[in-house]
Amino acid sequence: MNRMKETRVYKQVNGCSIHADIYDQGAGSPVVIYIHGGALIFGSRVWFPAEQIKLFNDAGFSVVNIDYRLAPETAFEQIIEDIKDALTWVRTEAKQWYDFDSDNIAVMGGSAGGFLSLLTGTMDVKPKAIVSFYGYGDILGDWLAKSSDFYCRKPLINKMKALAAVSHTETTNGEWERYSYYLYCRQQGVWLQEVAGLDHKMDRQALSPYIPILNVSEDFPPTLLLHGDQDTDVPYEQSVLMHEKLKEEGVYSKLITIEGADHVFDQHFHNPAVQQAFTEVVHFLKKHLC
Repeated sequence: MNRMKETRVYKQVNGCSIHADIYDQGAGSPVVIYIHGGALIFGSRVWFPAEQIKLFNDAGFSVVNIDYRLAPETAFEQIIEDIKDALTWVRTEAKQWYDFDSDNIAVMGGSAGGFLSLLTGTMDVKPKAIVSFYGYGDILGDWLAKSSDFYCRKPLINKMKALAAVSHTETTNGEWERYSYYLYCRQQGVWLQEVAGLDHKMDRQALSPYIPILNVSEDFPPTLLLHGDQDTDVPYEQSVLMHEKLKEEGVYSKLITIEGADHVFDQHFHNPAVQQAFTEVVHFLKKHLC
């Protein structure tokens, strides 16, 4: 049973309304909360492909597709608070409109959305399962702290042009123009300073609560990691290391490697390897939520 999308405000703060699209599959249906990517700088919930929403709906899952405030206008810690508040909203206030099973929640996302999804596994109230598409568990690594060879092959962005792509007003609408700011961050190796306002060496202690791989415990939710081994944005090793750390702590983890695939491989939804990967995602969700 597919139902129409309903859009609701799950949080209002500083004059900014933060929205979620709900695709309710009815009484008792488990819930998939989807978090979009975009390096915490750009992107929005409209990025979630319709064919993926349909796949999860057809499998019996309600979907809650969320926005969150973006950097640099919103502080790193406040972005994390938006994610916490979204999960709380699904478990509490959303019950007045929907009869889905708010006790059986999986959190899923790609890239920065994968990072945020993994971070929910370290929160006091955790989801039942996590799916990370080409996400990252460590924001202290050289891959973010040094200039990216891949991005330096693109036209160089100076700081003035980068800052012109963002504003001083909090927003959840990450238009593609904001990509220039991200490109500058990766070319200069300053993503962490620009997004979190912290240095990867000097502020390690302040950053440590926001690094999934440093906060894995035995009660971390079962986790499915999917990553292309030719990813030019988030290194494939990020999922490998997270997978190994989860297993080390006795947490169920599975890593699906998409051979030859780059970042955002799931956009090629009808590729046979991607189709097989999504079949495994649905099986994983049914195993841990149903």
